[in-house]
Parts: sequence; C-alpha cells; structure tokens
Amino acid sequence: MSKNQIILGIDPGTRITGYGIVYSFGQQLNLIVCGSIFMEKYDDHYDRLACIFDRVNDLIKEYKPTCLAIEAPFYSKNVQSMLKLGRAQGVAMAAALTHRLPVYEYAPREIKQSVSGNGNASKEQIADMLKHILHNDQLPEQADATDGLAAAVCHHFKTSHGINVSGNKKKSSWANFIKDHPDRVL
Repeated sequence: MSKNQIILGIDPGTRITGYGIVYSFGQQLNLIVCGSIFMEKYDDHYDRLACIFDRVNDLIKEYKPTCLAIEAPFYSKNVQSMLKLGRAQGVAMAAALTHRLPVYEYAPREIKQSVSGNGNASKEQIADMLKHILHNDQLPEQADATDGLAAAVCHHFKTSHGINVSGNKKKSSWANFIKDHPDRVL
C-alpha cells in the first residue's frame, strides 16, 4: 500500500504543458492544484523548453511533491513533433531529477485505463471521471491540465493498490507471479 505522498503529474507539450498535483494518503486522494503552462508567447523552441523547466521547478519548490508521474510520448507519424514532445518531457523530468524526485512514466493508454477503465477514453471522458474521483466540479476546461492531473491520479491508483511501479524492468517469472497471486493458482 502507498504511504502518504504528493504526486506531481505532467502532460508534456511544446505549446501547452498540463500539470496536476494531488495529495495521496492510503486510498484517499485530494486535489491540490491543476493548471497549464502556456508557451505561445515564445517563438523559439529552446525558450519553450526553458519555460517548462523553470515552471516545473517552481511547482516542485512551492508544493514539494514526493514524486513525478509523467505521460510518455506516444508514437506519431510526424517524427519532428515526437522529437519536440520528447524534449518537453525530458526537461520536465530533468527538473524533477534536479530535486531528486523519483520519476514514473505512464503510456497515455495506461493513464486512460487507470482513470476511466477504458484505454480509449476521450479527453472529455477523462475530465468527467476526474471530477467524479476528486469530487470536484471546478477542474480547468483545458484538456492539457486534466491530462496532467490524470497522470498523477494514475500513479496514485498504481501505488495505492500495491502495484510495482519501481521503473525497473525486472524480468518476471512464473514463480514471482504465483507468489504475487496465490488466489489464481488452481
């Protein structure tokens, strides 16, 4: 089971980066803050990356999260877009690592599945589920903000239900599976 933690969730983007911070204690979850980092005023890609780094750094200093949950880039046919998105993710991760925060990366489909039970859920469905989960009808309309919040909620669900999210790619074995799931052995 999870211990008390403050989870910073990030949905990286090169024009808008969404974030959400939740307080997780046991199986309970409270919203701390949710919002977006807007970078339209910057024409230069590197200025946008600096903005992401600085703002994530500020969020960490202000809210003192215990970990970062971040959405992994998804495959796109446009390689340049994917490269820029990976850079945005990288600078957000670098800000967290600067503060020695553990980083947990989740695929978009995994986040949707965790929050809504449907890996193909729309952004609107995710936002509606977050309102229900957090008992809060005042979430921002910006989909990037709720996507960042969804990453944090996904991490809460993974850790509050005893799922290993260490980030280590350990090879599993049947022996480990049987040990972890004795109820599934006939």
